[in-house]
Amino acid sequence: MAVSSPNPIHFIEDSLFCTGPLALSYSDPDQKWVIREHLISLFQDFPSLRPSTGFFTHNDGTEVKLLNATGELPVSQPAPPVPVTIWVPELYPQTPPVVYVNVECTRHPIYDHHPFVDSSGATVSSYLQNWRFPKCNLSDLVRSLIKLFSHNHPFQYSGPPSWTHPSMVPRMEAMDRVACMIHYDMAAIRAKNGEEIERFSALQSELKKRAESVEHVILELEEEKKELKGRIQKVCDESDRLLNWLKVLSAGFPIDEAFGGWDRKSEMIRECLAADLAVEDLMYALEKGVEEGVMSFEVYMKQVRILAREQFLHRAKMVKIGRGRF
Repeated sequence: MAVSSPNPIHFIEDSLFCTGPLALSYSDPDQKWVIREHLISLFQDFPSLRPSTGFFTHNDGTEVKLLNATGELPVSQPAPPVPVTIWVPELYPQTPPVVYVNVECTRHPIYDHHPFVDSSGATVSSYLQNWRFPKCNLSDLVRSLIKLFSHNHPFQYSGPPSWTHPSMVPRMEAMDRVACMIHYDMAAIRAKNGEEIERFSALQSELKKRAESVEHVILELEEEKKELKGRIQKVCDESDRLLNWLKVLSAGFPIDEAFGGWDRKSEMIRECLAADLAVEDLMYALEKGVEEGVMSFEVYMKQVRILAREQFLHRAKMVKIGRGRF
């Protein structure tokens, strides 16, 4: 639990040079005088901040008792002030302070995807990342934070701020502004890429469904093709049997014994008519084979020419028989 005093200078001195169970985690006497000087200067420059002590837990779980400055940083109007806690680490000033925006002290949440403050309130900036002692101190740190939060308030809900050109501001502030611009550009690119990924994922899913449908249709067509081949083969076999039967009849089968009362002329007409119909059926079967894709058009035309010649001969023979010239 933090402890504070209404008199900042007395509180800092009492805390730094206290011994025993209440002693802080600063061991070097020279270090304590630097901390005293920096904190006194900070509270003189920024009266809205007050000193206090408390326990700070590092990422590795180590707990130390440190001094900190807590209060509100005034920023540009009409934006509200930013409540912060600035911890002075046990290796200060060789290591930079640790800055937190106090989320619990305000009803506003941290701005989503803020480039310098995460959802827990932990704050980073170019000044902290480029901390060098004795060039850097607590007062200048707070000044840089006020400029940073004035341009990019952690509790704003509007879009990214508009910046003046980085060449018109000091180096540290320019680095923060450039980092902020890059941050928002990257956020916009990530959002756009996310939309593209979702769109392509939906397209990929649709293409996958279509591919499955096409594969299903292809399998059905393959089955139909096999079935049609079997039917065509069956028709061809029946046509062959019919032609063989006609050849047997033409070789002198005693048709009069099977069909009594028929004369020679009727028998010949019947044979020619049967041969004509058989050729007609065979040509129809060949046409269906071309339609179903089991026979090429060139083969079909060749067979049709042969069958048409044979059909013409049968019909011509029937005409001669009918005229009594055969």
